[in-house]
Amino acid sequence: MKIGIAGAGGIGSNVAVNLVRSGITALKIIDFDRVESSNLDRQFYFADQVGKMKVDMLRYNLMRINPDVEIEISTERITPSNIDQLFIHCDTIVEGLDKKTDKKLVLEHFGQSKRLVISASGIAGSDIATIQVKKIGNTHVVGDFITDCCHATLYAHKVITVAAGMTAVLLSSWKRQ
Repeated sequence: MKIGIAGAGGIGSNVAVNLVRSGITALKIIDFDRVESSNLDRQFYFADQVGKMKVDMLRYNLMRINPDVEIEISTERITPSNIDQLFIHCDTIVEGLDKKTDKKLVLEHFGQSKRLVISASGIAGSDIATIQVKKIGNTHVVGDFITDCCHATLYAHKVITVAAGMTAVLLSSWKRQ
C-alpha cells in the first residue's frame, strides 16, 4: 500500500518520519515549496538544506532512516486538474497543506472516495490538552479545531503531537484492514 502525503511541511514531514520509522515503505510526497530557515524549528529538515526543494530533502532524510523505502516525489502544486493523477496509486491520503483553499480541495475531492483521508485542523499555539480526533465518513481530522496558524505561533511540540496523532489513526486503520 502507498500513502500519499499532500504537503511536506510541519505536518507532512513529521507524519512521513513517523511512517518510515513505523515500517511503512511506500510513500508519495507532493509539495512545490523550498526549505526555509523558518521551517527548521518544526519540520524534518536541516540548516544545510535551506533553499532546496522540500520533497527532495525529505526523501533524502527519510532514506537515511531506511534506505529501502520507496518514495515517489512531485514538485507540482495540487490543482483540480491534476489531483487524481498525483494520487492515482495512493491508498491513503495525508493532508498537510497550509492554505485553506488547498486543504478544502483535497478534503472535498477525496472525502467521498473509499480512501482513508487524514487531515489536521488547529495545530498552532502551545496547548496540546485539547487535541482530539474527529471522524467524518472516511476522513479523520486531528487537532484542536480552533487555533489557526494565522492567529497563533506554531510550536514544534504541538505540530509533532498532531502529526503523531495522524500517524496513529493511519496505522490503526491499516491494522483493521
